[in-house]
Amino acid sequence: MIAGFLQRAIMQGIPLLFGSTGEIITEKSGHLNLGIPGIMYMGGIGGVIGAFLYEQHAETMHPVLAVLIPLLCSMAGSLFMGLIYCFLTVTLRANQNVTGLALTTFGVGFGNFFGGSLAKLAGSDVPSISLTATSNYFRTSLPFAEKCGAFGQIFLSHSFLAYAAVIIALLTSFILNKTRIGLHLRAVGENPATADAAGIRVGRYKYFATCIGSVIAGLGGLYYVMDYANGVWSNDGFGDRGWLAIALVIFAVWRPNISILGSILFGGLYIVHNYIRDLDISGQELFKMLPYAVTIVFLVAISMRRKREAQPPAHLGLPYFREER
Repeated sequence: MIAGFLQRAIMQGIPLLFGSTGEIITEKSGHLNLGIPGIMYMGGIGGVIGAFLYEQHAETMHPVLAVLIPLLCSMAGSLFMGLIYCFLTVTLRANQNVTGLALTTFGVGFGNFFGGSLAKLAGSDVPSISLTATSNYFRTSLPFAEKCGAFGQIFLSHSFLAYAAVIIALLTSFILNKTRIGLHLRAVGENPATADAAGIRVGRYKYFATCIGSVIAGLGGLYYVMDYANGVWSNDGFGDRGWLAIALVIFAVWRPNISILGSILFGGLYIVHNYIRDLDISGQELFKMLPYAVTIVFLVAISMRRKREAQPPAHLGLPYFREER
């Protein structure tokens, strides 16, 4: 039972890990992107559209194309959302909070519209579509996982996207802390005027970080549909996972390596109600609040300690006007 719970917690946490890693990269450049839920939604529906068109027109499905087409479509959709956000907040200097919330509304609406449209094309009576054939390719796990007992069930029974999420988080942590690119990006987020005076292209770094972060976050939506949901797209099926990813950023104190463990914790807290007997609906909803409650308590704790390394970038959420430098 414990092994099964931990396995499900990891699966539940992988979309959060993708989303939090992408948001950390964005926030390190000084931009608060509250459009992450919409971007994850767009990444999911982008992969669904690519998989649906390929399944409908391919006589025989090729394993590489069955994975590559939805992957590229997901990345293209989330990149498009990132470019919209960058154009509005970096180029036009629009309010970041309002832009992010608008982006979330747009992404969810876009996903529901095209999800319902694809369901009608497939002849479904409900606003959902099943892409089992494509999902089977995404959900392929290591062949020797079953032979390793509980260890294999917990750590080796996941798809390639799950391991990619961990690798991306570790690689992001290394780049941010050990490379010149990471140093420049952190400088842009802390004090863009000083970074600009030092010859760092502030606008370019903001565009780059936000777009890369959006693509990574979009993969969380793709993972949820193709792996966690077994290829079944349902309108409004993501729940509040996008907001949990943003909460995880705070919990991980803007460190992608810590978000790996945080995502497992959040994933476990999100599903723990399923393992408690005789729990009514109101009790389940209370348990679903646990990740947010933990984040609030943790935020209060780090605010009281006032350690600089546990604080967000100093220029987070603030527009940069070069003319005022």
